[in-house]
Amino acid sequence: MSEREEKAFCDILAFELKKALGCTEPIAIAYTASVARRALGRLPDQALVRCSGNVIKNAKSVYVPMGGRLKGIEAACLLGAVGGNPDDKLEVLRGIQQEDIDLAKELIRRKICLVEQLDSSEKLHIIVSLKSGDDTAEACVRHTHTGLYRLSKNGEVIFDRETGAEGEEKEPEYRELDLESILRFSEEIDFEKSMYGKRIRELIEEQIRCNTAISEEGLRRSYGAGIGRALFRNNAEDVKLRARAMAAAGSDARMNGCDLPVVINSGSGNQGITVSLPLIEYSRYLKLSHEKLLRALLLSNLTAIYQKHEIGRLSAYCGVVNAAAGAGAGISYLRGGGLREIENTIINTLENISGIVCDGAGESCAAKIASSIDAAIMGSDMAMEGIRFSRDDGMVKDNFRKTLDGVVKLAKEGMRETDQVILDIMIHET
Repeated sequence: MSEREEKAFCDILAFELKKALGCTEPIAIAYTASVARRALGRLPDQALVRCSGNVIKNAKSVYVPMGGRLKGIEAACLLGAVGGNPDDKLEVLRGIQQEDIDLAKELIRRKICLVEQLDSSEKLHIIVSLKSGDDTAEACVRHTHTGLYRLSKNGEVIFDRETGAEGEEKEPEYRELDLESILRFSEEIDFEKSMYGKRIRELIEEQIRCNTAISEEGLRRSYGAGIGRALFRNNAEDVKLRARAMAAAGSDARMNGCDLPVVINSGSGNQGITVSLPLIEYSRYLKLSHEKLLRALLLSNLTAIYQKHEIGRLSAYCGVVNAAAGAGAGISYLRGGGLREIENTIINTLENISGIVCDGAGESCAAKIASSIDAAIMGSDMAMEGIRFSRDDGMVKDNFRKTLDGVVKLAKEGMRETDQVILDIMIHET
């Protein structure tokens, strides 16, 4: 494998596998508000948050981490404006103090923050406008959760991505990604001698630490609907059940105010949890080496990124479906499967559960994760027995690439109206 290829994969993983506190949509709102507040230079007396529908869908019902049980868009914005540090990116609220929470609560009580839906073609689009006296500041984030697009103060542009900016993080190239090259890279990268391998190992090790910690927290304490705890109590000795329970427990905690960070995948903590925790459980059960687990996690993460990059970060199509397909690929790899078994695992999983919709971030995400992992394990079981859904059975085509093309079309085109209907139900209907 060439150094150029190693760098390309490393850049993708470094961009996609980041630590984040809580649900990434309210955190993105908090980040945008913190950027505007820094430009404004003092506390606002008025705030306006304008978000695309998908951001509203994912931010309206979840607790804001470090926020003392505050929930929703206004809370995310005001906590970011009061005590957020934009330099911390997706951990923007990690330095929040009790006095910041108290002040945010007071500002919420005074109703200084308004929320509006943006009419935008971008699925991930946030604009926060702050005002203090005669001064104003406005920050815009688009496409990625910390993708600062524009910043202005008193109408004067401070930063505009269209004109470029020194030091601004750029999205990597994804053209190296295909299933065969992902598997080859996962098997061949040298974690000890390659500078890129060493960096990738650090990223994966951090994912193991963070995501295991929040999963264990979700089992210790009652969060949300407690999906993980309920599953775990049923039969903790069954590896298939443990794989579902540990991932669900991490989501239970994350979506319901836990202050522990997760390492995300494709902009989502739930997807980061889904691609990692089932493999950790299977590796323990199969008594495999730590290096084998690292390589399986590399395969799982990259396979999920490959799928989700083409669909987009936010959609009506539930992202844990792609993450679970990635986890299934990693499980088949741990079980001794090669390219054929891995490809068939993903196809089996996608054909089974591609109809799961995203109806916003919340307690039910843990249940969707558990259901998707169950489908991925079944997909792996089938593939390891040489079984794959037949060509033209539903959306199944000759190979994974052609099947994925159909799934992408379903998610981006077929579910366009579904997305709006879900948002209308969530916001307007009783």
